[in-house]
Amino acid sequence: MPVKHNSKFRIRKIKKFFGLLGPGLTTGAADDDPSGIATYSQTGAQFGYGQLWTALYMLPFMTAVQEACARIGLVTGKGLAAVIKEHYSRKVLYAVVGLVVVANTINIGADIGAMAAAAQLLVPVHFVVLTLFFTTTVLLLEIFTSYRAYSKILKWLALALLAYPITVFIIDQPWPTVLKATIVPHFEFSFDFLFIITGVFGTTITPYMFFWQASQEVEEEQAKGLFRDGKPRIGWPHIHAMRKDNNMGMIISEFTTWCILLVGATVLHNSGVTDIKDAADAAKALEPLVHSFEHSGYLAKLIFSVGIIGLGMLAVPVLSGSAAYAVSEAFNWSASLNLKLQKAYGFYAVIIVSTLIGLTINFIGIDPVKALVYTAVINGVAAVPLLFLIVKIAASDKIMGEYKSGWLSKTLLWITFFIMGAAAIALFFTTWS
Repeated sequence: MPVKHNSKFRIRKIKKFFGLLGPGLTTGAADDDPSGIATYSQTGAQFGYGQLWTALYMLPFMTAVQEACARIGLVTGKGLAAVIKEHYSRKVLYAVVGLVVVANTINIGADIGAMAAAAQLLVPVHFVVLTLFFTTTVLLLEIFTSYRAYSKILKWLALALLAYPITVFIIDQPWPTVLKATIVPHFEFSFDFLFIITGVFGTTITPYMFFWQASQEVEEEQAKGLFRDGKPRIGWPHIHAMRKDNNMGMIISEFTTWCILLVGATVLHNSGVTDIKDAADAAKALEPLVHSFEHSGYLAKLIFSVGIIGLGMLAVPVLSGSAAYAVSEAFNWSASLNLKLQKAYGFYAVIIVSTLIGLTINFIGIDPVKALVYTAVINGVAAVPLLFLIVKIAASDKIMGEYKSGWLSKTLLWITFFIMGAAAIALFFTTWS
């Protein structure tokens, strides 16, 4: 009996733990989107183990930023754009909304192109046809089904990301070198190094995640009936639960980042591949995982393609959705991916327009894989002014009350702001010097 009782107790504890996992875990998974995979793979291929340390050192900063965004959403019951609108000038509001819409639209285009390029590794269909197919599919699913419902299915495709951690541990690694590179930062003051590290920062601590997580926390509150008289009624238990969810999502995200960087360094860089020119080059990083099988090259492409397509199908709605949340909050439109089209015309109009504009980016001649890296760099620069506002809002006694940032949160947020700002300034300096 005691054994049976303990077994049931453990099951309840496990269910309770996974019940805490929500927007933070989703946001962490969306962070390793096609742009992230391409940027981390290129970083490992180009610089070997030289930027492996970024995964470890970005974890506390990424966690602090997303915790602040989630806390703002929980405490105010509003998305970031709505909070900025209430407490800052219209010029600041429109600049912020414009920044996130432009950055997200470019990212949408890059992700759609990446999905098409990945699919071409498996099927001989024209690139344009595939981009139109994925764009149409994503829009139909996003508009006419619940994102919560279809994301549960697509998340299984994201399990293809497990290929990177598995590959890390089945190939021979120079572990002393790897551990040293993970712990001891390496830095080069060159355009190439600063360009790619800005991309690593930008695809990890990225604008769309700020807006998405804040808005998703609000939707979670509404689903749980935590609103009373138009305001959320929360206590410290809600904050603690959010932090557990956020911490777990960010740890998983950064561990995956570390694995992708390491696989790119060991498999690609150490074999002489220092520039990923297309999706086929990126897929080669997974060949050691299936080297003992016949047609291992095709299997590696299959695993890579499934991961890129699944994550892209998850990420594009997050990108267009976060842009739509920002615009809708700025203009007081109804906003939710769980609302029907006829109840949120403006919200879905932003989703449709941003996705279609993103689609057209694929027809200007930029290689899809390169576009993903450029997108990450743009996000790294765009995140800087947004981080400044997040720091100020999260620490405001007027806005956050007793839930304002403590000394640790403020310290980590300010350091994040200065590091990403310094990287962006140094990048511009090396560009024009």
